[in-house]
Amino acid sequence: MAKLLYSVTMSLDGFIAGLGGDMSWLTEHIAPNPVVKDVVVSKIGALLVGSRTFGGDDPHRGTAKEGKAFGGGWDGPQFVLTHHPPARPVPGVTFVGDLGSAIEAAKTAAGERYVNVMGASVARQCLAAGELDELLVIIAPVLLGDGVRLLDWPGGTNVKLERVGLTSAELATNLWMRVVK
Repeated sequence: MAKLLYSVTMSLDGFIAGLGGDMSWLTEHIAPNPVVKDVVVSKIGALLVGSRTFGGDDPHRGTAKEGKAFGGGWDGPQFVLTHHPPARPVPGVTFVGDLGSAIEAAKTAAGERYVNVMGASVARQCLAAGELDELLVIIAPVLLGDGVRLLDWPGGTNVKLERVGLTSAELATNLWMRVVK
């Protein structure tokens, strides 16, 4: 069955989005990254997306890539975890009201491929439920100073990780980790 992978680009100071969820900081740091293109995107079977991420700022805003997963590099089933689905259906997107059902639907759709988790809140919920298997943290050479953290867990926690891989790309360092369960 599918593994859950949280792949995310973050700043050197641990933020995945700027204030208010702003993702415009990422635009200038999007460059060819073989790990993303050839490893991650090619192995994704479904997306599990948080509602803030789904409706949030898009680093491709104003371009032909806007609104497309991985800037149009991936197409397939998307499952959005939300208690407030839109009134009109969105092609290729299923809105799910609880984490367990969302994970099960995404894993079923993905088959033997990865379910790519998008959104810090959903990733934290998957971790808390013991469902997140791996993390791919793509570190961009920028300090944001504030915003949405890679992991925001009020009260703290200790999630043990094992390094699977460490590679470099033109504008990023890729750190692939496995969650030790």
